[in-house]
Amino acid sequence: MKDGGVKVKICGIRDVEAAVAAARGADFLGFIMNSRFWRYAEPEAVREICRRVPRCRKVGVFVDQPLEEVSRLADYCGLDIVQLHGHENEAYAGRLQADGYSIIKAFRYGEDFSPARANNYPADFILLDSYSKNAEGGNGISFAWQSAAPEIKKVTKPYIIAGGIRADNIREAMEIFQPYGVDVSSSLETDRQKDARLIREFLQEAGKL
Repeated sequence: MKDGGVKVKICGIRDVEAAVAAARGADFLGFIMNSRFWRYAEPEAVREICRRVPRCRKVGVFVDQPLEEVSRLADYCGLDIVQLHGHENEAYAGRLQADGYSIIKAFRYGEDFSPARANNYPADFILLDSYSKNAEGGNGISFAWQSAAPEIKKVTKPYIIAGGIRADNIREAMEIFQPYGVDVSSSLETDRQKDARLIREFLQEAGKL
């Protein structure tokens, strides 16, 4: 793995094989911790991956779940970071931070996105995803990068760009946003399974291998 440059978060990990392939260059591994979504990973599987792939930071993605459930799963699985991908308010995130968890807060560009709110939200990182009225994320669709960039660059916290990131546009995303990191999932899948070849090609394009 090469150090420096853009950070890479590979999300939707569900098995050890995909985790090992991703960990060769990724900085963060993401696990969907809400069973409403098809990329959901069973807590037992997440715990095993966290134990066997120690190098990357482990991120649990939660969507409008009870605080007690989030804390319990984060502790059980050995997560490093909690990603809030629903409509969790500042008080909700503040309680998790007070308990010692690092926070990624997702905002959907196009859903009344406010840089001021992102800057004031109690989170360590801000994730910018594409907006869809039919999905919370993970739809593989990018937003209007060029027009969105000036507004997004008003975010003063480290920000991560998500939504439609692929091997053939990762460099464009880096040039437009100069982000702290990128989040990728859909483009690394074949038949709804993470594909080690696609993971490797993406990491090479991102300068991580």
